Amino acid sequence: MTIPSHAPPRTIDVALGERSYPVWIGPGLLGDRARWRGALRGRHALVISNTTVAPLYLDRVAEGLDGLQWSPFLIDDGEAHKTFANVGRALEALAQLGATRDACVVALGGGVVGDLAGFSAACWMRGIDFIQMPTTLLSMVDSSVGGKTGVNLPAGKNLVGAFHQPRAVVADTDTLATLPEREYRAGLAEVVKGAAIGDPAFFAWLEANAAALNAREAAPLIEAIARKVQYKAGVVARDETEQGERALLNLGHTFGHALETAGKYQVLLHGEGVAVGMLLAAQLSERLGMSAAADTQRLHRLLDAVGLPTSIPAGMDPEQLLALMRLDKKNLAGTLRLILWRGIGRAEIVGGVNESEVMAVLKAATH
Repeated sequence: MTIPSHAPPRTIDVALGERSYPVWIGPGLLGDRARWRGALRGRHALVISNTTVAPLYLDRVAEGLDGLQWSPFLIDDGEAHKTFANVGRALEALAQLGATRDACVVALGGGVVGDLAGFSAACWMRGIDFIQMPTTLLSMVDSSVGGKTGVNLPAGKNLVGAFHQPRAVVADTDTLATLPEREYRAGLAEVVKGAAIGDPAFFAWLEANAAALNAREAAPLIEAIARKVQYKAGVVARDETEQGERALLNLGHTFGHALETAGKYQVLLHGEGVAVGMLLAAQLSERLGMSAAADTQRLHRLLDAVGLPTSIPAGMDPEQLLALMRLDKKNLAGTLRLILWRGIGRAEIVGGVNESEVMAVLKAATH
């Protein structure tokens, strides 16, 4: 994947008044100190990364931190390491650094690193700056934008967290060249999700450009990232703390998080869980008479075209999955509240969903 280094990055602003921030998307950005160094306002920085990403990209970031007191803090790679224990270790690292109220946490990695770094920044002295430097497609198009931070518990994913917006997002698309194929495809799930929720024209564009995206062609890939980020930035600006519209961004997530948790975060990547979850949500919508079979089929074909899973992994128990879905943060008054749709680009929040209908869809999809 190559794009001329002189090509200007795409800039998308997340409009939140005094807390607005830019999302820069393009090649060579980690080494572009002049662009992002100004977002660090103090003397201290803690770079949180993982043992896979740091050997590849930490040196580039370090060059831009010259003159600051900073240190790296590394966790092992994977969703299973997004824990309170690692947040505690990160906070101890900030203490050892002598970090003051104007310190900054830099998140260099995928969604796990970004969520944990952002939550650590939200906790230190009741909230300090942080910068997102996402290195996976999934984190570029989703978790790095919007200020959701958090950690997992054995009972479920992201049950503890805070809304804490970054100062900037530095999405260096050069990092995607080293992304394993499975991780890359998992990121495409969130791209598809954005189109499925509210942009039927983008959905059709993805159908037409699936082969180019599979080949990681630079120009279509940057276009896809920018269109998904632009859509999410608009939603976040209108509903920062998920009181209404922002909940739509969770299409497929109630099912998907249950699948991830049931597999102890070892069976499905987050994007894979979202892919299966979106299809289950579409199947439930169809079963409830909200949408047509043709829309479900189009989604199924697009997910297949970009190499994403579309069925529940073997051996998972529908009863356990439903129990995990009951813990979802969107539920109200003990009833299931799901993001369903009336077809491509027309997602909506549906409360009081009958559990027997959900169970029927889970059983039909279980092997």
